[in-house]
Amino acid sequence: MEHYHMNLTLKVWRQKNSQASGNFDTHSVKNISSEMSFLEMFDVLNEQLIESGKEPIAFDHDCREGICGACSMYIDGQPHGPWQKNTTCQLHMRAFKDGDTIVVEPWRSKAFPVIKDLVVDRGAFDRIIQAGGYISVNTGNAVDANALPIDKKKADDAFDAASCIGCGACVATCKNGSAMLFVSAKVSQLALLPQGEPERQSRVLNMVAQMDKEGFGNCTNTYACEAECPKGISVANIARMNREYLGASLGSED
Repeated sequence: MEHYHMNLTLKVWRQKNSQASGNFDTHSVKNISSEMSFLEMFDVLNEQLIESGKEPIAFDHDCREGICGACSMYIDGQPHGPWQKNTTCQLHMRAFKDGDTIVVEPWRSKAFPVIKDLVVDRGAFDRIIQAGGYISVNTGNAVDANALPIDKKKADDAFDAASCIGCGACVATCKNGSAMLFVSAKVSQLALLPQGEPERQSRVLNMVAQMDKEGFGNCTNTYACEAECPKGISVANIARMNREYLGASLGSED
């Protein structure tokens, strides 16, 4: 793959805190390698800002390996940028060309208030997990993987749902700011496995109630969430959660 360098213009959202009104600042970066990751390019930009006595841009990141979900940037109108099934830290600068102007924003959702610049508070996701995303059974020592037979299809579906990293791209891309893909992945992951059976009804009722309490919008089946999810979580999980919710609602009336 050809390696090249480029000069870029960045329009980056700056916002002091959740109460302040923000604005775009324009910055230039030069001689950026096509092999740099997007976050490495941001590191270069921040070094420039610090050297010139300006405040660096706040952005979230941690593992930089595409598994933690922290690198939540809205790049040119897409969560995590132009590559599909990709986190921002896995996005490389070869996705852009010399002279490009790149617009970078935080997640835009009522349920994810801006903390500073590109950093948003995704505590709503944590509170949804606390409401029901666990199993209470005391597992004790690890048992042999074959001791509890699980249907292969269910095991695969549970594994796929469990690959959700909770980054919030689904919420950020949804015109309604819905968290249904995230919540349904977490519900499905446990509903499909026998270990999750004891809390099966209470889990879905409690997690959906917390989701609504946090102010996320409704799902209207636009499928934008699945299209922008860096892990390709399927909207089939939403249908499964709706079935779980209906069953639990009917069961709770007994």
